[in-house]
Amino acid sequence: MSIVRELISVILLLDGYKTYGEGSHKRLIEYLENNYKQFSEREISVINELRILRNKIAYNGFFVEYDYLERKKDIINKIIHKLGNIIRERL
Repeated sequence: MSIVRELISVILLLDGYKTYGEGSHKRLIEYLENNYKQFSEREISVINELRILRNKIAYNGFFVEYDYLERKKDIINKIIHKLGNIIRERL
């Protein structure tokens, strides 16, 4: 999630916004969903799933299934590519 989260943060900064504090990662995703319609419902769902997993790992010592990234690789790469394109267009 961290690369996805950082790329979304860059987009918010380019738009003149910054989130901080409790719930900021969720607000990043909500902003992306509301303002960048090129992301499908499925992609937003995967980004949110990554946020939830990151929280479970960081706060509960949760272990992700061995093949999780392999199963999600294509959509995660697509999301990263879209985020990167938005940033490149804005710079």
